[in-house]
Amino acid sequence: MKAYVVRRLLLMIPTFFGISLVIFAVLNLAPGRPGQQQSADLARNAKNEETEESYRIFREQFSLDKPIFWNTRFLLSDDAVRSLVRVAANVTRSSAAERIHADEDLEDFGEYAVPHLIAIMNDADRAHDVATRDAAVYFLRLDATRPLEDPFAKSQSAATRAHNASVESENADLRKMRYPLDAEEAAKRVVLGQVNRWYGEHADRFRYGFGNEVYRFFFDTRFSKYWSNLVRLDFGVSLVSREPVFATLVSKLKYSLTLSVGSLVLAYLIAIPVGIFSAVRKDSTADRVLTIVLFVLYSLPSFFVATLLLYFLSGGSDYKALRLFPTGGWQSRGHENLSAYGELADIGWHLILPLFCLTYGSLAALSRYMRTGLLDVIRSDYIRTARAKGLSERTVIGKHALRNGLLPILTLLAGLLPAVLGGSVIIEYIFGIPGMGLWVVDAIYQRDYNVILIVELFSTILVLVGILLTDLSYALVDPRIRYE
Repeated sequence: MKAYVVRRLLLMIPTFFGISLVIFAVLNLAPGRPGQQQSADLARNAKNEETEESYRIFREQFSLDKPIFWNTRFLLSDDAVRSLVRVAANVTRSSAAERIHADEDLEDFGEYAVPHLIAIMNDADRAHDVATRDAAVYFLRLDATRPLEDPFAKSQSAATRAHNASVESENADLRKMRYPLDAEEAAKRVVLGQVNRWYGEHADRFRYGFGNEVYRFFFDTRFSKYWSNLVRLDFGVSLVSREPVFATLVSKLKYSLTLSVGSLVLAYLIAIPVGIFSAVRKDSTADRVLTIVLFVLYSLPSFFVATLLLYFLSGGSDYKALRLFPTGGWQSRGHENLSAYGELADIGWHLILPLFCLTYGSLAALSRYMRTGLLDVIRSDYIRTARAKGLSERTVIGKHALRNGLLPILTLLAGLLPAVLGGSVIIEYIFGIPGMGLWVVDAIYQRDYNVILIVELFSTILVLVGILLTDLSYALVDPRIRYE
């Protein structure tokens, strides 16, 4: 058994990475780009140095400025960059959509475009093409800025702080190399001289050898950044809150897993006895009544039932006698003053309605699977033999038939874990529980790339764990199954 578990755990690693690749491809190859809403908002507000810098850091932090799978930007030519600069400057009288795409491409090129922009700037200046020259200066200042090292880290080493201080100083100098389009030509030429002197001092930084080009082709990409972060369990920060998403996920797991696992255990504890009763009392009036009640509950959407329960049975009910439960939340105000037992009781009081809403929907399916599985076993020859030996019905059902009858509902365990988690998202949102529900809903509305990514990966882990638990439970309930 131990060897089997180890093999399965090792097999989960490539399976997890394969699913992670699919998630990455879907998010990055879908129309638009991750974090498009935030980048658009920042772009619209980028009217001064502070918002411009925030926009740049935002794009670098989430690798939105990198190609997806491979990087060939070191092969850029002057002509390719010049055509984009002329479109962005509207020299070619392009459409608004074409100018937006040209702006995005020029900003994404980053340091790879710097030598070309310098050449274009000087060529346009000699040709008195003022619009192209001014656009080249604008994008040069943006592309030449260097990224900080771990800017969102809570603690940085002395070397990292010194490096970032140097980069900040250089970036500050670059931000000063700008001029308004309506400035005097003499003022513009002062800035042009500063740009050329700066490039003369840093030109070596933009020359790449063959080995460096090969490295950048494979590793200076969004795909490489994604996998390096995944291996280090570094999922970046939220696009909205700018907090590490992994730490946020861990802080919210206690709420979501309590609801999900609690409802799952409760559903099995209720469904198994109900299924046994229905199988033993097959086609009786009690069996028919139970079937009708369970399927009526199954047909009721959880968000509808949750709203009704809050309206009639919570503290906001119009009927004072029915104000039995809190209106939402995880704990009551002033819970810090309660004893440990008092805090547990308070949490349990808050969880009664959410757990009911998460549990009742799965009772119909689980109990029917239990009933059907047990009926198939009861018709078996060895059950008839046990009865013929004079064993009591309780012994026949509980000792001989129950284990094999459990196999169908144990098969459902692999899919129920992530399904229950998905259901808890809605229930958490309705009851105001600070778990993954509110977090995921906000992330979807805000297109928070990193939050959606880590939640999908966590659901993947739940599926893999559910499959492993299902296989192990087979061996526990059926002695004929051995993983040796």
